[in-house]
Amino acid sequence: MKKIVIVIILSTYNICSSQFTSFNIVKEVKVKNKGVVVSAHPLASEAGAKILKMGGNAYDAIVATQYALAVVYPQAGNIGGGGFLVGIKNTGEKFTLDYRETAPSQASHDMYLDKSGKADTDLSQNGRLAVGVPGSVAGFFATLKHCRLPMEQLIQPAIDLAEKGFAITRQEADLLNANKEKFVRHNKTNIAFVKNIPWKTGDLLIQKELAETLKRIQKSGQKGFYEGKTAELLVAEMKKGNGIITSADLINYKVVERKALEFDYKGNQIISMPLPSSGGILLAQMLKMASYENLEKYQQNSTKAVQIMVEAERRAYADRAEYMGDPAFIQDKTSYLISDEYLKNRWKSFSFDKATPSAEVGKIIKQPKESTETTHISVIDKEGNAAAVTTTLNGLYGSKVVVSGAGFFLNNEMDDFSIKPGVPNMFGAVGGEANSIQPNKRMLSSMTPTIIVKNGKPYMVVGTPGGTTIPTSVYQSIVNVVDFKLSANMSVNAPKFHHQWLPETVAFEKNFPETTIKAMEKLGYKAEKWGQIGRTEMIMVDDEGNIHAVADGRGDDSVAVE
Repeated sequence: MKKIVIVIILSTYNICSSQFTSFNIVKEVKVKNKGVVVSAHPLASEAGAKILKMGGNAYDAIVATQYALAVVYPQAGNIGGGGFLVGIKNTGEKFTLDYRETAPSQASHDMYLDKSGKADTDLSQNGRLAVGVPGSVAGFFATLKHCRLPMEQLIQPAIDLAEKGFAITRQEADLLNANKEKFVRHNKTNIAFVKNIPWKTGDLLIQKELAETLKRIQKSGQKGFYEGKTAELLVAEMKKGNGIITSADLINYKVVERKALEFDYKGNQIISMPLPSSGGILLAQMLKMASYENLEKYQQNSTKAVQIMVEAERRAYADRAEYMGDPAFIQDKTSYLISDEYLKNRWKSFSFDKATPSAEVGKIIKQPKESTETTHISVIDKEGNAAAVTTTLNGLYGSKVVVSGAGFFLNNEMDDFSIKPGVPNMFGAVGGEANSIQPNKRMLSSMTPTIIVKNGKPYMVVGTPGGTTIPTSVYQSIVNVVDFKLSANMSVNAPKFHHQWLPETVAFEKNFPETTIKAMEKLGYKAEKWGQIGRTEMIMVDDEGNIHAVADGRGDDSVAVE
């Protein structure tokens, strides 16, 4: 067996052998006849790999990894948020699970507007009124029918991590310190994430209340979260402020199994998430429009390649603002929006001579801004089952509210609605009436968990966090491999760019080729430098069955092997 491993050793204080105080960050692995897990945190990836070793399949590993992320990656991993799963079995069966949060039954169209009709984004982004009904735990149980092992076993690694504690990394320490004031402002009781002196690398984070919450799920199943003590604590937390989630909202939450969005790209079968994720539609639109210019003729990140891709992004995101939302509440135009008839007409205004003004491709309305604090997991097992999952609390640590007595952060997902059509959300994304607030409605998302199938077998499992940058990062990851023939490692870690119709600027990562940026500016593009775009987790399987897994170098992301 051929195995390549790149490891970063994380040095920590060895406080107690029973606690998780020493672990490795593994950035790249190449194996055969083994399952692999790639996630945002080494301990979460290891939890998933442990389940694979115990006889679990890819879906068992996905559930275990998600629970573990709720403990070790509290800024985005969660039981208080929601997400999407795209799966393909070695039998060829494809399925998706939508466990996106929903608007509470008492939500209303203008709930974030003041008396003068002005949108109050603080209310939609911070505190209890910002919280949508969580879907994650229901999603884990919906996944269970595809698993081999019982939930009691899958949740145990997370319970151990919460109860015994784990050493935090430098990035985690910095984030906890930076958000201390917000935690104190939005929580009326002491929480595990706040202490008197600053957090530092190697400090132990113990979450006893979260451990007890997880034990209730372990003992009572889905009802251990949506009913009983945990539900009572969540509703009581709502009543401490202006929150509107009721016990009925929790009991009535339902996961939706949807037909995967599938399309062909140069002989590769792309399988992604349909509405209420905009990701799959945007991916289909951008890849198809870019193919009209024979993208493979150009060099990766060259001026012409970037211009083609940016203009495809511009047109796709204009459609996102106008047409996309929860398919239960709007006319779903997916088939039309990804058709060649529509897209070829959309592409007629493209010119290599200059930037296309955004006003020419969409009706100008300000965009909502979508949080970048999401997390993605890619898994494949030795039998060829694959899963891509992206989950989120929306903003960094969601609403900043921890359920007192239960120990977990609540999302601020209501900000992903168009709280007032034309007003940008926290990621700058604008929306119209298609994504307006209605009771029990699912807010539009950018999450894009994706699997590519070639010759009937999984070829790539890919996804990333990053709010509205998610679809463009997945788009670039696919193009880097299919069109520009880059390796998984080069594709994941190559500098990225992003455009979303509005604002008109094109964002480039700080290490992006300066010559390309200058050339784009000469064509009329407004450039902006960003420190980081996304954190892609990719697994590729070659024709010989070698599995190549890469964790993004932009964070603590890590690969684990069974």
